[in-house]
Amino acid sequence: MKRHTLIIVPAVLLIGAAVILRPGRSSSDGTERASVAASSVGERMDYFASHGWEVEEIAGKDITIPEVFSAAYEEYAAMQDKQGLPLREYAGRNARLYVYEVKNYSPENRKMLAELLVCDDTAVASMVYSDDGGSLRMAVV
Repeated sequence: MKRHTLIIVPAVLLIGAAVILRPGRSSSDGTERASVAASSVGERMDYFASHGWEVEEIAGKDITIPEVFSAAYEEYAAMQDKQGLPLREYAGRNARLYVYEVKNYSPENRKMLAELLVCDDTAVASMVYSDDGGSLRMAVV
């Protein structure tokens, strides 16, 4: 083989493997997965702002994501699948749930809240909902 072929072929294979294995691309079910950094207040606020939400943090608490999802949590997980967030990949792990008041959206004068679930400095779930027990719930994106 020619010398340049010996260099080019491994390089192409290495680049191809990097593209295939790159985190934050797609899951085994083919849905796109977001890799959203959320280690700082700024990154968390930027996440909401990038989707048009103006929020103010009002609470945060440590939780454990269930290993086995109840019917209600399965519905929540399905919403995350549609948003491309990797909640299912973090089942059974400790996480921090941040709650925000939404400042720029109030249908029928309802107070709206937003939440962001963060595990290992990555956003794994999010949603916006009414503070009346969640009668109105929607994805962030």
